[in-house]
Amino acid sequence: MLSLSHPAAASAAPRHHRAPRRAAASFRRRASHIAASAILLPGGGGSTGGRGGDRKLPFTPPPMAPPGQLYRPYHPPPSPLPANYRTLDLTQRLEVLRDRMGQWHEYAPLISALSRDGFTPSSIEEATGISGVEQNCLVVASQVRDSLISETAAFPPDLLAYFDSYSGPELLYELRFLNARQRADAAKHAIDYRLEPKGVRELARSMKDFPRRRGVDDGWGEFDGASPGDCLAFARFRQSREAINVEDRIAELERALQVVATDPARARVELEMERARKKAAGEEVEEDDDDAVARPAVNVVRLQYGEVAEATTVLLLPVVRETDGVAAMESAPRRTKTDVDLGIVEVDKAWARWAVVPGWGPVAAAAEEAVVVELADGRRLPWRTAEEEPVLVIANRGQKEVAEQGLYVLEKEGRLVVERGKKLAEQGITTAAAEVLIVVRPPRDEDDMISDEEWD
Repeated sequence: MLSLSHPAAASAAPRHHRAPRRAAASFRRRASHIAASAILLPGGGGSTGGRGGDRKLPFTPPPMAPPGQLYRPYHPPPSPLPANYRTLDLTQRLEVLRDRMGQWHEYAPLISALSRDGFTPSSIEEATGISGVEQNCLVVASQVRDSLISETAAFPPDLLAYFDSYSGPELLYELRFLNARQRADAAKHAIDYRLEPKGVRELARSMKDFPRRRGVDDGWGEFDGASPGDCLAFARFRQSREAINVEDRIAELERALQVVATDPARARVELEMERARKKAAGEEVEEDDDDAVARPAVNVVRLQYGEVAEATTVLLLPVVRETDGVAAMESAPRRTKTDVDLGIVEVDKAWARWAVVPGWGPVAAAAEEAVVVELADGRRLPWRTAEEEPVLVIANRGQKEVAEQGLYVLEKEGRLVVERGKKLAEQGITTAAAEVLIVVRPPRDEDDMISDEEWD
C-alpha cells in the first residue's frame, strides 16, 4: 500500500483522476444537444413492459372529436344578438340604433353588445342619439321581456305584442324588482287596466311590499298576496288609514275598490268605506274603528342630532331587546343611588347594554324603575301611522296595573310587545310587565330632500 506522503504517490494520483473529469465534461457537452422526448424513471424493471430502467410517466391522450367533426376544446358563449344582427359590422349596428330599425326589443341587445366592446353610455349616445337613461331602460326592459316568455312566468305569448309600442320599455322597466311569476301577473294586470308607467310602478311596489306587512298592518289577512289587484288595493287601503282628512280617506278607499280582486278583501275595504262615510257625515263611530289610527296618550319624540350632548341632564338606562322577554326586562339593573354633584350613578348589578337619553320629566320621575325596550320596527307599535324605523320604548317597571288610557309592555310568544290598555282590559288582562312612559324615534336628516328611490 502506498502512503499519501510518498512522492511517487503524490505525483501519480493527480494523473490518475484527470482523464475521467475530461470525459464527463465532454459527455455533458454532447448531451446538451439532445432533445428529451420522454422522462425516464430510474430503478429496476416493472410490469409495464420494455426495459426495466426506461419506464415512462403515464400519459393520457387528448380527447378526440367525433368522426367528421373538428375538436373544439373552447366553446364561446352564445351571442346575445338576434340572428339578423350578428352579421352586421360596427357601422351597421350603430345605424340600426340611430334609426331605430325594427322593434325596440330587437335592437336593445345591440346596446349591451356595444358596452362589452368597450363603448360607454356617453359614446353610445353620441353615436346613436339614445341617452344613457334610455339605454338603461331599453336593456332592462328587454331582460324583463325575456323573463316573461320563460317557462316559470307562463305569460301568454299573444299578449307580448302589447309591449311592442313606444311606451313598452317604460312599462316593463318598472317590473324589474319582481320575480318572473310576479312580473307575468303584473304585466297581465297592466294590460287589463291599461296602466301607464306611473301606475305600473305603484303596482310593482305594492306587490313587493305586501309580504313585509304580514303581522304589522290590520286587515292584511283578508287580502291575497298572489293577486296583483289585492296587493294594490291593500296599499291604497293602508294609505287611506294614514290620510288626515276624511275626504282623502274615502278617495283612497274608492281607488282600492276599483282594483280589489277577492271577496274577503272587497268586504274589508267596503267596511272601512262605511266607517269613513259615517265619520264624514258626522255620525257616531265606535271607538274601536279609529282606535288603531289615533296615537295613545303617550309622548312620542324624535331625537335631534346633538340633543343628548346639549341636554343639561341625561339619564343612563338599561336596554333590552324585544326578543329577550319579560325575564330579561325584570333582571335589568335598577338605579340605587345618584350623586347629583358629580353625576355618578350606582346600580345594583352589571349590565351590557345602556342608552343615554335626555332627562325628560316623566322618565326622570321613574328613573329607578325605568328600562328601555328596543324595537327593531316601529310599525309594531299599536297605531297605524307608525313608520318603519327602529324605536326605543322607555317603560316604568314599577307601574304594572293596566288602565284603559295607558300603553303597556307585555310578553307574547317570547317577545316583548306594546299594547293599548283598553285592548288588554277587553282581554281580561289586569297586569302587564311595565307601563310605557315615552317612545323615542331616531334622528332624521331634514336637509336630505332626495330619497334613495329618486337616485335609481
